[in-house]
Amino acid sequence: MSWEKLRSFLATLSLNAIVFVAAIGLFTVTRPHLKSIYEPRASVHLDSKRAAPLTGSRSLLYWPIAMYNIDCRLVLDKNGADAYFFVRFLRMKARIFFALWIISWAILLPLTSAGSHVGTNSQLDRFTMGNVQPDKLVRYWAHLMCTWIFTFWVFHNVWREMQHFILIRQEYLTSPSRTGSIQAHTFLVTGVPASYSNPAALRELFKDLSGGIHNIWTTSGLELIPNIAHRRMAAITKLEAAVTKFLAMAARENAGSGQLETTTKSQRPSHRVGIFGFWGKKVDSIEWACSEIATCNRLLAQISRDSADDHFKTRPRTAGGGILSWKTCAAFITCNSRISAHMASKALLHHKPYLMSAKYVDVSWKDVVWNNLNQNPYELKLRMLVSYAATTALIIFWTVPAAFIGLASSLPSLAATAPWLSWIDMIPTWVMGFLSGILPPVLLAAVMMLVPLSLRSLAVFEGKPTQSAVELSLMTRFFMFQVVHSFLIITVSSGIVAALPGLLRAPTSVPTLLAQRLPQASTFFLTFTVLRGLSGAANGLLQIGPLILYHTKLFMLGSTPRSIYAIKYGSRSVQWGTLFPDFTLLAVIGLVYSVISPIINGIACFAFFVFYHLYKYLLVWQFAQPRGSDSGGQFFPRAVGHIFVGLYIQQICMAGLFFLARDERNYPASAPQGVLISALLVLTILFQHFINDSFGPLHHGLPLTLADSPRETHGSGENWSRENDFHPIIPTPSPIAWFPNDLLGLALMQAKNCHDAGVNCSLQNAEMNAKGRVKVTGPPPDLE
Repeated sequence: MSWEKLRSFLATLSLNAIVFVAAIGLFTVTRPHLKSIYEPRASVHLDSKRAAPLTGSRSLLYWPIAMYNIDCRLVLDKNGADAYFFVRFLRMKARIFFALWIISWAILLPLTSAGSHVGTNSQLDRFTMGNVQPDKLVRYWAHLMCTWIFTFWVFHNVWREMQHFILIRQEYLTSPSRTGSIQAHTFLVTGVPASYSNPAALRELFKDLSGGIHNIWTTSGLELIPNIAHRRMAAITKLEAAVTKFLAMAARENAGSGQLETTTKSQRPSHRVGIFGFWGKKVDSIEWACSEIATCNRLLAQISRDSADDHFKTRPRTAGGGILSWKTCAAFITCNSRISAHMASKALLHHKPYLMSAKYVDVSWKDVVWNNLNQNPYELKLRMLVSYAATTALIIFWTVPAAFIGLASSLPSLAATAPWLSWIDMIPTWVMGFLSGILPPVLLAAVMMLVPLSLRSLAVFEGKPTQSAVELSLMTRFFMFQVVHSFLIITVSSGIVAALPGLLRAPTSVPTLLAQRLPQASTFFLTFTVLRGLSGAANGLLQIGPLILYHTKLFMLGSTPRSIYAIKYGSRSVQWGTLFPDFTLLAVIGLVYSVISPIINGIACFAFFVFYHLYKYLLVWQFAQPRGSDSGGQFFPRAVGHIFVGLYIQQICMAGLFFLARDERNYPASAPQGVLISALLVLTILFQHFINDSFGPLHHGLPLTLADSPRETHGSGENWSRENDFHPIIPTPSPIAWFPNDLLGLALMQAKNCHDAGVNCSLQNAEMNAKGRVKVTGPPPDLE
């Protein structure tokens, strides 16, 4: 069996190493020629989003050195605090596992393999904790010592990084670029009752707030705006596509003639207005889109006027109405002093339970989930219960495919256990290596791709009012799911199958067999870590998906100036709610098996080292996170909490292994180690409580001691106070329709007609040649 595991592991290692090396070679050759894929931020047209070329005029082979030398602070400057603390997390884990690698390989590998042999253990199994013979259990003191050392090394790094987190977060939040925005002075409060649903009543409520209120917007009566804005944007997209199609058709018909020929009405683009465009009235696409945009503009303008008329009306505040009064709204409150916004967000605003209790500071309207703003707080509590109940159900019922994958990783053991499965032994060795080594992790990764979609929907259903809050909720849910299904279920299913032959022969030997066999489940996670470290890094470097989609989109979707610009110059972004759990799971697996199967420490160190440098590069030259959704690094403390989950599982497993271990006299000789590990578990709980208690209050908001910071100047308010005072939910002014300028002058005529119909248009930075092909020379006219 051990030989099969070794062959399986080596097959996985070889295949992934080949993929990794091939990816490096392809990246080296193609990177200079595909800047739109590998360095899109080096060619964007806005200075604030542009990054200098990775290697400049240096050698083709210089990129690894350039990538290694990237300063983390550049990530903070280009992509904000969330991106910066993500790469800091990767660096912290690389540093943690480097020490674990050196110590464990120097101490534990010789102790578990030299002069000790249990059962049929050979090859990889010789280096696991289960290979210590019953008469040599005194060696477990080394495993105990390493567990304590490793735990305190993690403590040291967590303490160090949390100090750095607070320092950099406060510097970031008080930087001139941040303090000079209206977002920095604004907080969002939800669950506002009808008696406070207009700005005048809220101004009265906050009249004693230091610094005063700059402006207040409420969402009362504005529920239809997101749908109208979406409808208008869809019409603008339709208009751009129709006009571009019309211009291309005219250009091809008049190619070579040098003069404009008459285009009939039937040649103009048209569509049906029914569902999915398959039935309904057939309309002229250009005329319909112009009419639709004008209608949406009138609706939004009317709502804006009604909102302005209601701005200073004061409604009587009555004592009636129970706490379950259903009608609530939300309010955006902008303070003259940003420290006042932080103070107000910590204040108790209402005398009834839950009303006006949820407050979010430093909120950008671009980060808001508008459909979640006007929900009653009691409804939100119910939604939270339902969403987490659904998450729990998903976790429970997903055990079936996860357990199946775990069984697949132990096919040789399964064949030995059940005689009717003896045909498995007839499978060729290389096929068996693929089925039990490579296929299970690949299947696991494929199945996991479906999960985030469901969990994100549940996080939105929960009623979180901002996208960053949705991602934080998703991060917790997805991590819970990952730990249960990508780790615990796989461990139990693999370990039990490995122990079944012995259990059937000698049922009374359950404790000893479990203590010996459970560590053998680590082979799957060695394979999984290799897969994530090599293939994951190769895919991140080569960007196979975006590379394929780039050319596919240009061919199939690249027709209008806006779509071509988005494909060629648009930067991709990442979703922290799913990206962080992928790496915190890897950290949990590494920590749990750091002593049980020390080989994993070297693999985990390599994986985090590679990913650290890879994501520095990606987050400077490829990804562009929306600044409005930056949480100021709130994902980092949650990721640190996930590390403690790994420590707890490790220490509980180690305690169980120590207590279950029996020497040659069937005596629990390692019980003292079990007691000491249990003491370490208590210390870990206390340390996490200490971390949360000391740093927790600093995760949100700014302390008063920073109110007089040189960065926190009142002069910065001059910039944001001149920003428009339109309601943030009302997307005005209207987006500009972008057409390409053509040789026949039709684009200018169409732009004039659209303008007369009430649609803003522009021909700048886009042109169409005589063959009807569009070329963009700059950004869209309404690019922010």
